[in-house]
Amino acid sequence: MTDLINAENLYRYYDQHCAVNAVSFSLAKGEVLGFLGQNGAGKTTTMQMLCGNLAPSAGSIRINGIDLLSNPKAAKVNLGYLPDTPPLYKDLTVNEFLLYCAQLHRIPNIQRTKALQTAKERCGLTDVAERLIGNLSKGYQQRVGIAQAILHNPAVIILDEPTVGLDPLQIREIRGLIRELGQDHGIILSTHILSEVQDSCTHVQIIQQGRLILKASINELNRQMNSSSLRIVTRLPVAVEQLTAIPGVLSIEVINPLEIRVQQDLSPLQTTGTVAEHLAETIVTAGWGLQTLTPIQHSLEDEFIRLTQLETAA
Repeated sequence: MTDLINAENLYRYYDQHCAVNAVSFSLAKGEVLGFLGQNGAGKTTTMQMLCGNLAPSAGSIRINGIDLLSNPKAAKVNLGYLPDTPPLYKDLTVNEFLLYCAQLHRIPNIQRTKALQTAKERCGLTDVAERLIGNLSKGYQQRVGIAQAILHNPAVIILDEPTVGLDPLQIREIRGLIRELGQDHGIILSTHILSEVQDSCTHVQIIQQGRLILKASINELNRQMNSSSLRIVTRLPVAVEQLTAIPGVLSIEVINPLEIRVQQDLSPLQTTGTVAEHLAETIVTAGWGLQTLTPIQHSLEDEFIRLTQLETAA
């Protein structure tokens, strides 16, 4: 199956500054990719290159198998884009605006009515179709922005901060819409709201200082967050040096004489069970009296901060 997006070794320089450095990733149908990064990390620059608004200094981008650089018009037919500020004409009604967008996308007349109806139904706009966009709430204006992005049924939908400024109910509705759209399209969701990634996305990637420092499925990330650290309580103080020598143990933090926190390696060469079993066996054999050994759960915020701090320190 052809990837809907295939980006390889993307670079972008501004004079001597490398804003995007060797970024490669792919996106398949049914995937909702959460794209995270601090301000200035290179996220917006990467998004602009994927949309064809900014040329990479080096590298290639294929959209649904079409080279974006050599055949931009054909590639962009497969793209739907919602920038952080929706490109709306607020003195038009919803119907008028979407009809205008359909004409821009050159949707044939015979298909136009069906395309407009489908976009309005999917985005919950049928009941407000005759209202002026300027009189709609911000949540409905965001829906109109998404509707123009999906009107031509593109393979790839790129959404930049789609829930900024919305109230909690509106956020929930937009997230539900994103999940629904993700079943039939490939979606890239740029956001600063970490809970939004866990709630809406199937995959996540984090960019820092122009480099991708994490590419994982949400399930993989959840497993890592739930088991990357272990809390161990013993009856007697342990020999930290002896436990540190166990394969897969990255570091040990002494909380108090009878409690430690172990950071473990979750690479393919190590398994959570193996590290935990070796720790338990060593503690029991040494007679330190194992009381508890439990995984420490982390939030996505914890993991985001840890990864970005590690990259910054490097």
